[in-house]
Amino acid sequence: MTTTAITNIGSLVTNDPALGDGSPLGLIQDAAVVIDGETVAWVGPADRAPAADTVFDAAGRAVIPGFVDSHSHLVFAGDRTAEFNARMSGRSYSAGGIRTTVAATRAATDAELEANLLRHLDEARRQGTTTFETKSGYGLTVADEARALRIAAAHTEEVTYLGAHIVSPDYAEDPAGYVDLVTGEMLTACAPYARWVDVFCEKGAFDGDQARAILTAGAAAGLIPRVHANQLSYGPGVQLAVELEAASADHCTHLTDADVDALAQAADTTVATLLPGAEFSTRAQWPDARRLIDAGATVALSTDCNPGSSYTSSMPFCIALAVRDMRMTPDEALWSATAGGARALRRSDVGVVTPGARADLALLDAPSHVHLAYRPGVPLVSAVWQRGVRPV
Repeated sequence: MTTTAITNIGSLVTNDPALGDGSPLGLIQDAAVVIDGETVAWVGPADRAPAADTVFDAAGRAVIPGFVDSHSHLVFAGDRTAEFNARMSGRSYSAGGIRTTVAATRAATDAELEANLLRHLDEARRQGTTTFETKSGYGLTVADEARALRIAAAHTEEVTYLGAHIVSPDYAEDPAGYVDLVTGEMLTACAPYARWVDVFCEKGAFDGDQARAILTAGAAAGLIPRVHANQLSYGPGVQLAVELEAASADHCTHLTDADVDALAQAADTTVATLLPGAEFSTRAQWPDARRLIDAGATVALSTDCNPGSSYTSSMPFCIALAVRDMRMTPDEALWSATAGGARALRRSDVGVVTPGARADLALLDAPSHVHLAYRPGVPLVSAVWQRGVRPV
């Protein structure tokens, strides 16, 4: 198997305090990484690096773990430019806009959906994302939800069944009937393609009792819960996520003190995943990352890439937003976008640069990871290794 040494790294983020300076980022200056096949074989000072078959000179630039985007909605068709334009002109955001994408997605062919997915994956990879989760939720029929998950599963192992995105327009007068479908025939068809089950627990979508029924049924079918929680208003989503030991409560914008305390107490089980792209694109209240971190919660950052409320695939952009508007430090934001995302996916092989981990890395055209927030909007990712291979 071919080995590759990435050497002359000015600043290496390992996310392993034992390997580096003792900080959560585990920084090593003047570092090297040796890749053997798909995994990291060695990490340490460049002057101690073992010989390798090939050498890549980082020329004093920074290397970080590949970003772990633990929340996205990439199997869709259509465009919601008009909705965004109207919102930026004064109309507020609500969950109902999802129906526009549902209609377009149902009308699209499998080939069109897959081509759109691949376009967004390539876009994200070029910005340093090497692990991503994506959901169904724009079909809302048994056949359309199952095909969305089947298409997604061909390109990532982190696939989420979100038949409970909103109540299907076909069941507008019978929400209980739609919950029965989501927990019955639709779940049976979708579970073979998914690892996770999710629900949008929010006014205009599903209430606490409905969300509990959906997540409980998904868990009984072998899927692990995660929850769209407390995005648009205060509600039961966070408490439900903690109670059911969901891997993540996502959005976490409107939190009571009890919600924050619950997430802090469940820091080893349920990650608070913050999605600043949604607040940026809807001009909504920012999640208070500082409040969560200071309380002891585990925080992840993700893009929420979707055509309606957060049409960005850029993790660097989300890092810059988190630092500027959510009171995170640059170190905290980077950790949350890498190791934090891995925690939200219950993964230990990604989001870190340690021996035995998957060889997912990003080279920045900068001397430090701090430049991700310091130079917002600048395309700093100049090379990516995914499973030890440079696709870009």
